[in-house]
Amino acid sequence: MNVQRGARAALALALVLAALAAPSAEAASRRSKSGTPKIAASIVVDMNTGTILHSEAAEQPRPPASLTKMMTLYVLFGYLRAGKITPDTELVVTSHAASQAPTKLGLKPGAKIKVTDAAKALVTQSANDAAATIAENLGGTEENFARLMTETGRRIGMTNTVFRNASGLPNDEQMSTARDMAILSAHLIHDYPEYYTVFETRYFTFKGRKYRNHNKLLFGYKGTDGIKTGYTRASGFNLAASAHRGNKHLLAVVLGGRTGSQRDVATRALLDKHFAKASETKPTDEQRVASFVGAPPPPLPAIKKPDLTLASMAPAPSPAASPAEGDNDPAPAAAPAPAPQPQPVLAALTSPSPAAKPATASTRVDGAYNVQVGAFTSQAEAENRLGMVQQRALDVLKGHLPFTASFMKGDQEWYRARFAGFSQDDAEAACAALKKLSLDCAIMLAE
Repeated sequence: MNVQRGARAALALALVLAALAAPSAEAASRRSKSGTPKIAASIVVDMNTGTILHSEAAEQPRPPASLTKMMTLYVLFGYLRAGKITPDTELVVTSHAASQAPTKLGLKPGAKIKVTDAAKALVTQSANDAAATIAENLGGTEENFARLMTETGRRIGMTNTVFRNASGLPNDEQMSTARDMAILSAHLIHDYPEYYTVFETRYFTFKGRKYRNHNKLLFGYKGTDGIKTGYTRASGFNLAASAHRGNKHLLAVVLGGRTGSQRDVATRALLDKHFAKASETKPTDEQRVASFVGAPPPPLPAIKKPDLTLASMAPAPSPAASPAEGDNDPAPAAAPAPAPQPQPVLAALTSPSPAAKPATASTRVDGAYNVQVGAFTSQAEAENRLGMVQQRALDVLKGHLPFTASFMKGDQEWYRARFAGFSQDDAEAACAALKKLSLDCAIMLAE
């Protein structure tokens, strides 16, 4: 029975990947006729037949943002299945990992986090410090791990994807496409079914704090079982979504939404529209094409432990970059990592307002204090507040990164609207200046 189930899963994946290998004329003819809210790129795949039901700019290179973490987890799953690590293996946090820009768990250099907690942190909070911790504990350095991610992507058919980090934080050389992200999604579902269920995690509690999954479809769209949201200013709002209705199974990837809500509406509309024509018939063994050779997950290199000397544990300043998740304006890309070398191994938010400016090289995110200008039950309200305050107080807030940070109040998710990178004295001066403009604010320690 297990052999039969495995054969059918392999066939389903083969059908999906065969369809994704090249755009269909039928899909191309529908590209401007979806009738869904406008987003930059999208694709919808029938996971039973491999048919592409919708495709729009699916081969256009775009920053993947936190969809990058899907490949971080794909590689992690490989190490888990190979027995090289276990869910209880403790990963050590370096100063590099701890210094990642929000959103994050606030891990400290020298701390430890279990593999299972790190995985859930990526899925729910999209924690950049947890992503870097996974990368360094498996690859020795994040750069090494990113090369492993890129090579893994090549091995499973992601021919237009390059990874430069494990989190999705801005880097000009980190690019993918909607089609490649659909390929990765299909492999996650079929290659690692025993670990894929982590993408259904709605809430995650770590050190007494409860985190809610950013993927709102898990809470309100019937049949959703994953997968991942993402955001940077350059990418816009991204989502890879998997949903079941009876025996039907659709996969949708949407890239470049203008807001999180608009992206979610577009994804729902695409799924609603194409469930009607999706197949209810699972592929059978008899339908297997003789020429198809199932591609198993690529082999794994040895684990390369990170530098855990005292020097590496010293506090490091946060990089001038914004979160890949959490609806903040990003800073310019970090210096590109070396070009990937072959290895035998296993991949818009509109500004809060037109007046909000992209972060520059002088943007400060590493000060010990933030200036908070409100807390809201709606992400959009928090974004709008940031834009309005920034517009009215450009001189006061120049060089300080605007961002939102989610938190749970009872069963309700709230969003804090904040500006980062202040010393205590600067925060007090900025808050006083804002109050003179009749703008409420509070001084908060950076988390």
